[in-house]
Amino acid sequence: MNKGILGGLAAVLMGAATALPAHAEFTDGVIKIGVLNDQSGTYSDLSGQGSVWAAKKAVEDYCKANKCDAKIEVIFGDHQNKADIGAGIARRWYDTEQVDVIVDTPTSSVALAVSQITREKNKVFLNSGAGASELTGTACSPNFVHWTYDTWALAHGTGAAIVKQGGKTWFFLTADYAFGHALERDTAAVVKEMGGEVLGSVRHPFPAQDFSSFLLQAQASGAQVIGLANAGADTSNAIKQASEFGIVQGGQKLAGLLVFITDVHALGLKTAQGLNFTTAWYWDTSDANRAFAKDFAAANKGNHPSMVQAGVYSAVTHYLKAVFALGSDGDGVKVVEKMKSMPTDDKLFGKGEIRKDGRHIHPLLLVEVKKPADSKGPWDYYNIVTTIPADEAFRPMSEGGCPLVK
Repeated sequence: MNKGILGGLAAVLMGAATALPAHAEFTDGVIKIGVLNDQSGTYSDLSGQGSVWAAKKAVEDYCKANKCDAKIEVIFGDHQNKADIGAGIARRWYDTEQVDVIVDTPTSSVALAVSQITREKNKVFLNSGAGASELTGTACSPNFVHWTYDTWALAHGTGAAIVKQGGKTWFFLTADYAFGHALERDTAAVVKEMGGEVLGSVRHPFPAQDFSSFLLQAQASGAQVIGLANAGADTSNAIKQASEFGIVQGGQKLAGLLVFITDVHALGLKTAQGLNFTTAWYWDTSDANRAFAKDFAAANKGNHPSMVQAGVYSAVTHYLKAVFALGSDGDGVKVVEKMKSMPTDDKLFGKGEIRKDGRHIHPLLLVEVKKPADSKGPWDYYNIVTTIPADEAFRPMSEGGCPLVK
């Protein structure tokens, strides 16, 4: 087995007997969860081994509370941000390794491929890491749930806030793959709807190291706002290099359309201070979140969890509730239908629901990065500007074009 691609067994957890439906049937006697993500590249900090830990923690906590009468395994694989590799792992997992559910999967091109394969194999795909809003739109699937965030939500959270603050003219620096295209498209639509203007855009390779030529084009556009339609290390590198070019000092504003706490940590508060962006979760907003972050940090070299990693925990928790209530993990459509029929409620994301189109609904946070002097300690990075209510945070189901919605 290629450890770099398929990873290894991350957890095998069993609990004591408990009451289950009389005819409980789990394929091969095992509930098998596959965490598919970037283990070594651009998105490894925000997903990677942290997401594997979060899935294991969800199993551990669920079985501690419910005494699972089933064997549960968590394995992981590295899709290397490549759709063909991700698709290959997904097929292998479903066909020969009896994986029942795939979780996480940042990189929208990979997620779109895995969603299609999951539907073909009638398994379950719980996405926390990928953002393209098509996943619950024209590409929606009865075997799929989109948990944490998406490009429509980011555009309407961050984009709308910045236009309201006076950022009327925009230029986009966009990662050249499905996620970047979707984020630019959704944000540009919001800017125009609110009376703003898009002066241009440039697409950069994914991933990229040198953003100098792209930033110079953005600078030359004279746009008030440079929208960074990328994520992870690409966003961090672009912001660092923009600082070197004096772009913000020159009067232009950088809009990080998808920023993770791991990005802010990499940048440092001196560079990241004042950034406004939308997030689905922040560790320092409740006692439960703080306890989760403390456990996470102890197991992950002091790092704190991203919203993607928290979303993996939340999604796996609800999946386990559904399969144990159903008494089976074999029919992916039925499992997702059960998940949709049950209100979501866990210690990290609180109460929510899963719509017919597969979109998980919960509040979002508009945050601003603190000044160094305002931070009270490690990873104390955000001021909460406002909470976006769940019923406003995501695209109306009637506007997504999902064939499952009638």
